[in-house]
Amino acid sequence: MRRLPSPPVGPYAPPAPERELTVVSADGSRLHTELHGPEDAPAVLLAHGWVCSTAFWAPVVRALAADHRVIVYDQRGHGRSPAPGPGGYSTHALADDLVAVLEAALPSGRRAVLAGHSMGGMTLMAAADRPALRERAAAVVLCSTGASRLVDRSLVVPLRSPRARARVHRVLLGSRAPLGPVTPLARRLVRYATMGPGADPAAVDMCARILHACPRAVRGGWGRVLLDLELDARIGELTMPTAVIVGTADRLTPPEHADALAAALPHCTGLIELPGLGHMTPVEDPEAVTGVIRGLVEEFGTSHPTTAVEAKEQTT
Repeated sequence: MRRLPSPPVGPYAPPAPERELTVVSADGSRLHTELHGPEDAPAVLLAHGWVCSTAFWAPVVRALAADHRVIVYDQRGHGRSPAPGPGGYSTHALADDLVAVLEAALPSGRRAVLAGHSMGGMTLMAAADRPALRERAAAVVLCSTGASRLVDRSLVVPLRSPRARARVHRVLLGSRAPLGPVTPLARRLVRYATMGPGADPAAVDMCARILHACPRAVRGGWGRVLLDLELDARIGELTMPTAVIVGTADRLTPPEHADALAAALPHCTGLIELPGLGHMTPVEDPEAVTGVIRGLVEEFGTSHPTTAVEAKEQTT
């Protein structure tokens, strides 16, 4: 049976949605989706990362929902979205799910700023060739994420040999070992692996509870997809304005991933480095992440899609 995390309190408590719906993806997978904020406000869609859930975005949703229509959903197998069958773990499935949520939750003719954290950012890259993404995305935020070579570049295990470090990371990423209850040791491990040294203890506890609640089969299923992730060819297809965010102390997707993304994007609006932060940037500094999203909404949220060629013409 799936463990449900105890609800956090204060700024990390998930806000009550204005509406909930179940979105059905292309293969029949059911996706728990929440709508927050005024229906007629500028729209933002948030895609969470590996072993997380909609609860991960709570501080950002709270900051945006007063004057934005915020769409959040549980990636398949996470949170309240049921686990898929054995064939349901792939980047193609991630793209299918994103498109299904966009079409179900965003009214026809409306566009949104799409923000993805970690595997959520990989979801946006995986869907870069989908017409629905190009038509519905006013702008994109890639937050604490990478397109390839995840195990090679990870710094979680402090081994000097790159080859040995990559081998250990492969074992950890694909593991289905039970995580057990959230103990003081578990919190210390979560802080070390995913957050900066100055992270709020309440934020660490929130992340630990969310991560430990993910079913181990789902964790292992998606971990095996991430082991051999290869989305470099899709970066150039994200032709809409795109911002990249990274914490300088990110061990899971170190800044070299962000550097590579910023260099390959056709219309990168900026690379935002957050000093001392780890992988969980939307939780560690929700104000900074929210500020980037708001800026893109204000500049691009109501405009027509802008291609890289058009963007170049506008600056010449």
